[in-house]
Amino acid sequence: MSDNPLTHVLEMDGEERYDYFLDAVVEERELWILVNADNHFLKIVSEEDRVAYLPVWPGSDFALDYAKGAGDLSPKSISLPDFFKKWVPGLTRDGLGVGVFPGAESELWITEPEELKKDLQEVLSGSGF
Repeated sequence: MSDNPLTHVLEMDGEERYDYFLDAVVEERELWILVNADNHFLKIVSEEDRVAYLPVWPGSDFALDYAKGAGDLSPKSISLPDFFKKWVPGLTRDGLGVGVFPGAESELWITEPEELKKDLQEVLSGSGF
């Protein structure tokens, strides 16, 4: 374990990172994606699993860490209401999953946009906000 909180969180397994993501996104009311200089969002296609997904992070620090060395990618926040209203239907329509909180080497939790929305809403309803 490291003293760096970023490293500590990235060392969690996929399920722990997923739970961390849900709590952090509900608390901040936003999630983060990476965009290029043309404002196109990063989409990853896994040849191995034949899955295309939008990677999302709970904070800009994590997105920046993932993008280091990738050149023109920069973090962009999406508000939770925007994600629910615009992104979930759009991702579903385009057949894209959501890659929740990818780290450098570790496993990744890929879920359907509607599932992520449902999980976030459950945390929201239980959070007392």
